[in-house]
Formats: sequence, C-alpha cells, structure tokens
Amino acid sequence: MIKVLLADDQRLVRAGFRSILEDEEDFDVVGEAADGAEAVARCRELAPDVVLMDIRMPGTDGLEAARQIGADPRLSAVKVVILTTFDLDDHVYGALRAGATGFLVKDTEPEELIQAVRVAARGDALISPGITRRLIAEFAGRVKVPDPSPRLNALTDREREVMRLVAQGLSNDEIAAHLVLSPATAKTHVSRVMTKLAVRDRSQLVVLAYESGMVTPGWLGG
Repeated sequence: MIKVLLADDQRLVRAGFRSILEDEEDFDVVGEAADGAEAVARCRELAPDVVLMDIRMPGTDGLEAARQIGADPRLSAVKVVILTTFDLDDHVYGALRAGATGFLVKDTEPEELIQAVRVAARGDALISPGITRRLIAEFAGRVKVPDPSPRLNALTDREREVMRLVAQGLSNDEIAAHLVLSPATAKTHVSRVMTKLAVRDRSQLVVLAYESGMVTPGWLGG
C-alpha cells in the first residue's frame, strides 16, 4: 500500500483527491492537512510515502513545508508532490530545488494523478518528465554563469553519463536499455550519483545538472 497525505487549504480539493485515490486498491489516504505547518507535523506523525502538497496555503506554504521535509533526516523517505495552478512557476522550481519529487497542475486528469503518485512512491523516474524538464530549463536557464559544483568531481565518467540521462528524463529501466545494463545496475548507478552529490531526489539531480552547466536549456530537445 502507498500511504498518502493530502495537504491543501481547501477542504473540497482534499475531498476530491481523496475520492480519486481511495478508488485504487494500492492507495491508503492516511491523513489530511490544511496548511504547511500541519503537513510537516502530520508527516512526522504518520510517515506517509507521498504528500500531495498545495504550493500556496495560508501561514506556512507548500514551498516552506517542502523545504522543512527535505531538511529533516527523519523524513528522508517521504516524497513530496507539489500541486500548483501554473506549471511554469518559480515557487515550484524552488520546491524542486528543496527536494520535492515533482509537481502536478491542479486540473490534471485523475489518471495522471494516480500515475504520478505511483511514480513518486517508486522514485525511479521523473513525474511528467517533459514538463519537469521545461520548468527546470526555464528557471535554471536564467542563471547567466553556471556554477560547476565541486561535488561533480567525485563522479566517474559513467556516473556523469547516467546523470545526463536522468536529466533527459529517462527512468531507471530506460537508462538500463540505453546503456545496455541490467535495471538493477542502472538503479545502483543512479543511487550512487545521488549519494555522492547529496541530493534527495531525481528532480534535484536534474536541477543540479542544469545549474552546473552539465546540460543546458535546449540540449535535451525542448
């Protein structure tokens, strides 16, 4: 079962998401929160696998809540999926930098919501890779001078190749097929890259790839 926490200041929105998710046999909606502070507290109490987090809430908003969850070692297994009205949103970009797994626009189709929660729980692929890459390219591309992080020096040539493929939006299985590796070996490579670079999630890895200049906007074909 995938344990899900719903964080949104609108009760009707939470009820709608709960109704969609609880129709699926592999989801268990374990709790709800009306603001970011409550969401963080409920995460510590309930240890959900995935949090659906509205980016704009009164008091502590979703961005700050995502930062707090990302900074708490006790919540390292919690995946945060940001809910937003606009896909090109600098607040969403900030949430991805802070460790959110991905994001969804609020008018997404139920099937896409269900798939996104499953992808987030598995952690082996980006949510909506094309849209996520476009968002990251939009905001990371505003940095005029890339910051080549010294952390990248720790990567082997193969690990750099794997990081570029993650930045392209490939899942572990797709990376395995591209490099003619077993899925387990591809997963190991991705995990090592994330550990060496001290990033929480694939989205942070893509952000770092862009901000360091390892890949550039347009390099991935839009």
